[in-house]
Amino acid sequence: MKTREITSLENRIATLRKRLAGLGPMRPGSISKQYRDRESRKGLYYQLSYTHKMQSRTEHVWPEHVKSLRKELAEYKKHKKMTGELIDLSIELSKAKIACLRQHSPSRKR
Repeated sequence: MKTREITSLENRIATLRKRLAGLGPMRPGSISKQYRDRESRKGLYYQLSYTHKMQSRTEHVWPEHVKSLRKELAEYKKHKKMTGELIDLSIELSKAKIACLRQHSPSRKR
């Protein structure tokens, strides 16, 4: 039974790795609308905020670049989610392999 579980986990990991390899350009952060004059809501501009290598950054974003930047941010979110899943599956796989080895170990007392 454990070998089926191991094979299943290995297949899921392989599928997830293929999906990760298919991701496009990505970057962390979030985009927000800002106004030069908040009260009258005039002077709209966009701002990208993110943290990378433990350093917080803020960048101005031109309105014509917002759409493509949002796609990159979405790709990064997919990457983070899939990476988390990959780590979870890898931990499960490791535990299953260790359990299988213990079960078939000749030094195991019966």
